[in-house]
Amino acid sequence: MAKTEKYSICLDIGGTKILGCIFDAKKEIVFRIKKKTKSGGDSSQNVEEVIISVVDELLEKSGISIKDVKAIAAGAPGVINQDEGIVLTSPNLPWRDYDIKTPIQDRYGVPFYIGNDVNVGVLGEYEYGSAKGYSNVVGLFVGTGMGGGLILDNKLYTGHLFKGAEFGHMILNEEGPRCNCGQRGCLEAFSSKQGISDYVRQQVARGRSTMMADAVKDGVFKSKILKNSLAEKDAVAMEAVDRACHYLAIASGNLVNTFSPEVVIYGGGVIEAVGDIFLEKILAEVDKYCMPSIRKTVEFKKAGLGDDSILYGALSMIENGKKTK
Repeated sequence: MAKTEKYSICLDIGGTKILGCIFDAKKEIVFRIKKKTKSGGDSSQNVEEVIISVVDELLEKSGISIKDVKAIAAGAPGVINQDEGIVLTSPNLPWRDYDIKTPIQDRYGVPFYIGNDVNVGVLGEYEYGSAKGYSNVVGLFVGTGMGGGLILDNKLYTGHLFKGAEFGHMILNEEGPRCNCGQRGCLEAFSSKQGISDYVRQQVARGRSTMMADAVKDGVFKSKILKNSLAEKDAVAMEAVDRACHYLAIASGNLVNTFSPEVVIYGGGVIEAVGDIFLEKILAEVDKYCMPSIRKTVEFKKAGLGDDSILYGALSMIENGKKTK
């Protein structure tokens, strides 16, 4: 391989795991790792230590020198000032007003970029995935929570102070279940892993049996459990998914009417596992919530990059020198 070739290190930082990879000059992944990480209030496991440990491991195990790396980029949960590289708040990790850009750049001597994980994921789909070739894109990522991302006129829109596109917290029923944000009836409270898990726990408490009972006993289920439960026609699981998709259809209709995108992209761990089922159910309902004249000009798709959406979005930040706003 030519000595002049430059690599890019890209990270997807979550509350329970970190995906890290190295892209070559052809934008192909040549090495990757997946590492579990602690979540919650362990302040010693801060963002700086997390990123350094993963970058060091990527370099060590791949045999690639930092001298051949042109930049490092990451997507992470929370409100992030991507111009300054400051994590303002993060829901699942103990980071507040944390300047991560300076120490990482000082340690490795290369540029470092960071943005909200779903914004970065939608950017990845826009540049390299299912949204490639479209100028206006709405993204909904269904995971433990519910993230949103928005491309308007070929630019990632992050809103005032990088707080925009929080589609998971549009209120669809003011008397609905309590969301972690403090409001009631948010899309996230119905359609995320948390929302689905809460529904399953309610049904178990009423004496109903389900394959998912143990999986939601102490938290949220793993996507594979939901996939297996649906394959076995588990009644409670099917109800939970019907409910989740109903509210996703309403939310999608509202977003279509508001932004008139060319495409709505669904990504995240749940979609990666059972996306065909979700998309089918959303499409069966969404027309009821869209203005017909707008509905005719919008497509609905699954994310094309799967678990790698955020990694490719991080690559896009590097390629574009963070000109993503």
